[in-house]
Amino acid sequence: MNFFETSRQVTVLGAGMVGVSCALALQAKGWHVTLVDQRNPGEATSAGNAGVLSRSSLLPFNRPGLWQSLPRMLLRPGPSLQVRPSALAHFDFMWRFLWHARRQSFDITTVALDGLIQLSAQTHKAWLAQSAVQHRLRENGWLWLFQNDAAWRGSAFSREVLQEFSVAAQALHGQDIQSLEPHLSSQFQHALWIQDASSVDNPGEVVKAYANQFVKQGGVFHQSEVRALQKQPQGWQYLDASGSSHWAPNVVLAMGPWSESLLKASQFPSDFKAHMAFERGYHRHFKPVAGVTLQRPVYDTAGAYVLSPMVNAEGAPVLRMTTGVELAGRDAALNPQQLEAAENAARRAIPLKEAVEGSDWLGSRPTTPDSRPVIGEMPQCPGLWLAFGHQHIGFSTGPGTGVLLAELMAGESTSINPEAFSPARFS
Repeated sequence: MNFFETSRQVTVLGAGMVGVSCALALQAKGWHVTLVDQRNPGEATSAGNAGVLSRSSLLPFNRPGLWQSLPRMLLRPGPSLQVRPSALAHFDFMWRFLWHARRQSFDITTVALDGLIQLSAQTHKAWLAQSAVQHRLRENGWLWLFQNDAAWRGSAFSREVLQEFSVAAQALHGQDIQSLEPHLSSQFQHALWIQDASSVDNPGEVVKAYANQFVKQGGVFHQSEVRALQKQPQGWQYLDASGSSHWAPNVVLAMGPWSESLLKASQFPSDFKAHMAFERGYHRHFKPVAGVTLQRPVYDTAGAYVLSPMVNAEGAPVLRMTTGVELAGRDAALNPQQLEAAENAARRAIPLKEAVEGSDWLGSRPTTPDSRPVIGEMPQCPGLWLAFGHQHIGFSTGPGTGVLLAELMAGESTSINPEAFSPARFS
């Protein structure tokens, strides 16, 4: 292998939605890519989401008005947000997160995320076809459900922002909701049908299909736990759990919630810190009642859960219930309270059979204080590229992240403006 071929080698650490996307996009640019993860592709954080691909995800949680509602949220935690004591270890994140709840920061974030989401949607469609899993895609949008007039009025700011971005959506009221989803309870007086959205019936299987396509096209996957990174005169060395070292001229760090921990355990001339915290989320599967169906994911804004029609790994239909956000330490113990509250609310919304035994799941989704992922080369560390911090929308933003990172690494003009995602913003 000559020098040019060696310089075009890259190792991607992390085989979730973001890491696999980076591997596929770099491979398409002619890079020789090795993908490394201690688990098989798509088996960690990427396995448990609601499978929604929607431009409505451009709305970050820290938005104008958060300061006014903060006392109520802390004194009376609701299903949309639970703050565990272990989250207080991330105090630097907390105050930075609140500082970004300003209109100026909000505007930067929404524009940046919308571009990344739209780029990802285009890329998803191409990759689904290439991987022969386009049958998993539904393009019939998703529903936000509101129980009463007060809740509908409370969503005015979100609806106005979506309208500003020309996100296709239709307001539904009363019986119009049941006309679209006949088996939903009549407790919902209002709904917003986000039509500029699609969904998949098994997000984990989509990631695996992308990874299989990557290997089929000549990519290499190694199952190994990475413990530390070290800068070398030419390139990077990473150490695995056995203490063995591996060299790569270029490295992409896409390990989701484990990314910043690896940086802390590594040796390099940089004081970079993204100040990440973790939006933990749960899911539970239910067997569908005979004759009761959902055609698209639905989001109960009061219960703060999403119910998505899916199929499991065996191809059997299930309804996946995903919960609101729990701010906690990445490895804090499972807290069943949020799952139980979400299930109680979901059972009031639609008939459900028993929960599928062993289906309870918990994932820690990494989020930055400005609600924007980190995409780009790490300051003072040439050849070390970062792609993490995608909060709860990694499935909606992963492919776009891969495309953008591949363009940056090739020194090309980029499909979207990378400035809002640059690691340099934390310097």
